[in-house]
Amino acid sequence: MTIKDIAKLADVSVSTVSRVLNDRPDVSEDSRRRVRAVIEAHRYVPNNSARDLVKIRSDAVGLVVRGVQNPFYTDIIHAIEQKLDASGYTMVMRQIPSGDDEIQCGAVMEKEKRLRGIIFLGGRSDYSPEEVSLLGVPYVCCSYSNCFGTLREEDFSSVTVDDHKTAYQAVESLIKLGHRRIAVLLPSCNDRSVSELRYNGYCAALRDNGIAFDSALVAETGGCFEMPESYTGMCRLIDSGADFSAVFTLSDTMAISAMKALEDRGRRVPEDCSVIAIDGLTVSEYVSPTLTTLVQPAEEMGRESVRILLDILDNGGANRHVRLEAKVRPGASVKQL
Repeated sequence: MTIKDIAKLADVSVSTVSRVLNDRPDVSEDSRRRVRAVIEAHRYVPNNSARDLVKIRSDAVGLVVRGVQNPFYTDIIHAIEQKLDASGYTMVMRQIPSGDDEIQCGAVMEKEKRLRGIIFLGGRSDYSPEEVSLLGVPYVCCSYSNCFGTLREEDFSSVTVDDHKTAYQAVESLIKLGHRRIAVLLPSCNDRSVSELRYNGYCAALRDNGIAFDSALVAETGGCFEMPESYTGMCRLIDSGADFSAVFTLSDTMAISAMKALEDRGRRVPEDCSVIAIDGLTVSEYVSPTLTTLVQPAEEMGRESVRILLDILDNGGANRHVRLEAKVRPGASVKQL
């Protein structure tokens, strides 16, 4: 069914149907009632993409969220939506699994919704110019950058923490407490993503403090940040008999899983094993013991991504790369040896 069919059945003009669909006030109540009655009777669903085409200027900014179950993204999404709304823009969001192609998703959204720009929340860190050539609008990588890719820095924007530096800081804080046998729980050592960056920070902290690297203390979950896989990975590490007094996990959710595994294997936190992570999720303040973690400034990350994108759209600004600082949130999951 088309709006022409609705107009014929309601005995009104096509323009009247269009005004009703757009909730315009310049329609008589009788005409509005007849049009809505036809729409309800025939279960008509408006083609929003087609209606958007009549707009002279789009106000839509796309947000592509890769990794739909990541709780760290919640505050970032809220901050992005608030900032866009306050600036007169509309946020159009798509959530995709961590294995899907965010660039392809963004390119499809751009055409369907006539986007003016895109924010990618979570994504690969190894884009090539050929891949991003699908995009015809400015974009910002939020919570990650393109450190393993071949894009020129002037061709895109990013907002994130320095993952290498943050991991280094977390591990060094354990070393300062006297720990020398420090394990790491992570998705992968060489996945060309945030996992590899934080793993490199872990290795650098050990090296710079004169601690020999021990591969027996590295527990990989197979490329996954999810809690069940993290729990299993930590159990494998414990059951291997490896000797460690502390564990650095790449995220708060991984840390919560690790603490559960330690408890189930009869090891107390922090008496038998200290645990530290990166993220700063609210939920990790309510586990027992409270998790010691490095807090990523999630809301500022979202707001800064919007600032950069709108500066490009409204003022012709240049692409920029912003590195925010993570701050330690002391908890009760680590102890001095």
